[in-house]
Amino acid sequence: MEELPDNTRRKYYEGGRGLQAPGRETALGIGIATSERMLGICRGRRKFLAASLTLLCIPAVTWLYLFAGSFEDGKPVSLSPLESQAHSPRYTASSQRERESLEVRVREVEEENRALRRQLSLAQGRAPAPRRGNHSKTYSMEEGTGDSENLRAGIVAGNSSECGQQPVVEKCETIHVAIVCAGYNASRDVVTLVKSVLFHRRNPLHFHLIADSIAEQILATLFRTWMVPAVRVDFYNADELKSEVSWIPNKHYSGIYGLMKLVLTKTLPANLERVIVLDTDITFATDIAELWAVFHKFKGQQVLGLVENQSDWYLGNLWKNHRPWPALGRGYNTGVILLLLDKLRKMKWEQMWRLTAERELMGMLSTSLADQDIFNAVIKQNPFLVYQLPCFWNVQLSDHTRSEQCYRDVSDLKVIHWNSPKKLRVKNKHVEFFRNLYLTFLEYDGNLLRRELFGCPSEADVNSENLQKQLSELDEDDLCYEFRRERFTVHRTHLYFLHYEYEPASDSTDVTLVAQLSMDRLQMLEAICKHWEGPISLALYLSDAEAQQFLRYAQGSEVLMGRHNVAYHIVYKEGQFYPVNLLRNVAMKHAGTPYMFLSDIDFLPMYGLYEYLRKSVIQLDLANTKKAMIVPAFETLRYRLSFPKSKAELLSMLDMGTLFTFRYHVWTKGHAPTNFAKWRTATTPYRVEWEADFEPYVVVRRDCPEYDRRFVGFGWNKVAHIMELDAQEYEFIVLPNAYMIHMPHAPSFDITKFRSNKQYRICLKTLKEEFQQDMSRRYGFAALKYLTAENNS
Repeated sequence: MEELPDNTRRKYYEGGRGLQAPGRETALGIGIATSERMLGICRGRRKFLAASLTLLCIPAVTWLYLFAGSFEDGKPVSLSPLESQAHSPRYTASSQRERESLEVRVREVEEENRALRRQLSLAQGRAPAPRRGNHSKTYSMEEGTGDSENLRAGIVAGNSSECGQQPVVEKCETIHVAIVCAGYNASRDVVTLVKSVLFHRRNPLHFHLIADSIAEQILATLFRTWMVPAVRVDFYNADELKSEVSWIPNKHYSGIYGLMKLVLTKTLPANLERVIVLDTDITFATDIAELWAVFHKFKGQQVLGLVENQSDWYLGNLWKNHRPWPALGRGYNTGVILLLLDKLRKMKWEQMWRLTAERELMGMLSTSLADQDIFNAVIKQNPFLVYQLPCFWNVQLSDHTRSEQCYRDVSDLKVIHWNSPKKLRVKNKHVEFFRNLYLTFLEYDGNLLRRELFGCPSEADVNSENLQKQLSELDEDDLCYEFRRERFTVHRTHLYFLHYEYEPASDSTDVTLVAQLSMDRLQMLEAICKHWEGPISLALYLSDAEAQQFLRYAQGSEVLMGRHNVAYHIVYKEGQFYPVNLLRNVAMKHAGTPYMFLSDIDFLPMYGLYEYLRKSVIQLDLANTKKAMIVPAFETLRYRLSFPKSKAELLSMLDMGTLFTFRYHVWTKGHAPTNFAKWRTATTPYRVEWEADFEPYVVVRRDCPEYDRRFVGFGWNKVAHIMELDAQEYEFIVLPNAYMIHMPHAPSFDITKFRSNKQYRICLKTLKEEFQQDMSRRYGFAALKYLTAENNS
């Protein structure tokens, strides 16, 4: 609550490797080294005592044998044949055979020695550990859990374990993590936390997310499209839990959700025995398995693992008349908690904290630090419940922190807790280190975290299996393979990246402007918001680092921050093509109104178009008919334009050559069927017929077909969609008093590839033909006209 890994792998090395000419010193070294190693491994483990003694005796016997055999007539004799030849006149064929026999025997003993060590090592791996699930393999500190820090943790906390009692975490044991998350901003924080955990982890993870409906929609989509192996996510409806804690007055900025950690024993599955509970503003600098291993150190009635609070809050001396809730000494911070759920349930935790809260609220009236106040009040009455974690498991960067006093060097730190509303602006001598660590995960490419865990089978994922099946059916030798593969690429998607708040109009005529963009079109956002006052749904194709640049740009814009009806959906970059139709589909899917204006980001709609379209929806009865209302498109070659405020002004600019019909110079066919000559004098909507390569901008119902994903980058992406609307018998109606203007910009990377790459154009033609064949299969005889029109064009 508010107020990189460098784990050294230590392995047991087999002694005696590379032995060439054994002698007294070698045998003695074998005995001593083996004894020390095996005693170090087995100390305190009675089950291995017999094996240890056996292993000790063999090198000792070997040494005595060698020692006795190395003297002749009371004089030392070398075991090396060459050395004997040089210094002993009594060298004979008989003694040569004896020494060779002795060498063979030494090597046999050495081999037995190594075999015993291997057996003991295997026995150690099979040794039963505390029950964590149906897993057979375990790994300990030496295999990379970094458990030497856990031993030190126990000493610091006054809970040191017996010598040699190293905590173990099974190799494929699932680590359970619970997080309470509500709202748009908290969802972004959870992503950074999860990245830091995934970066270091070597175990399967199961996230238990207590989330409101907003956070669940965002995070469910994110994890589904992230497709990280060996990660499972379950959601628990936070809104259903409100009644459990709503009776507690709370002044903390986290609101009612800041109290929900109190009811985890009741919320999480009854068969879940233990869980790590984290705040959303946490960053891991080590493998979370190290923290999971600390559960093995709990003794007696210890059921809560907590770090001492690192501010003076509970000492009550921060300001005059400061009166905190009761706590044991400095109290404990609840940003990181280890919960032994099974024992807490047996202790009747629900009853315990409720009685304590009711009693304290009679005097305190409300909580200041949400669940943390109640946890501390319970601990004050029952100190035996706590296992105190070392401070490096929750370094708190709050306004009044004393965290600098709990560690010597930043390399000791394991978990950073940004438990201040100021976040990165807190004061600390190592704030730059903390800041860089946080920014590293904030901008880290999440696609790199889709790595398998070797030796740990993942649960079967139907979506993943279907995807692999589809990809396997593609011919990798096909020159258009990359185009075809893009259709099946799953792009990580973060919906509602910024706060979104909008209720559609009650008259069911509301229209959302739908568009997609990349970083190089960001400058259009403010202008569009000034021209279109209605809701907007945007899909942005960005890398993780670009998403943070966009966030800073948006938060620094008064225009964008003043609009709560703009939904920004981040689709993260992957592959070599711009997935234009996937982006359009994402933006369409999350348009929250009955109708959509399918536009592009480099067009400015006329002033007042939003209200005009809503009236046209009623006039043309779009609710009950299949119509696509066309908004005529124009363009200017000028970067600075006095935007026309009426149709009459636009016609005047057309006549003067300031404006042109869209793509008049390069692609007339795309908009010619709009019939601009008729539009000049039209006063009522008029119908036009579909023609080959027609790609107008239209207003349609939300239930219209999606864009075809096979078309990526430049070419045929809108044409194919309009063709399908026609195949589904949509009427194309041109609006007489509507218009939009394309603003000039540098050519996109994709159009440059189209113009310069012959293979790109060949593949686009192939995809067009395949799409038309699919249309024929779907729509039968009616679709033959598209093939005819294409051949005649």
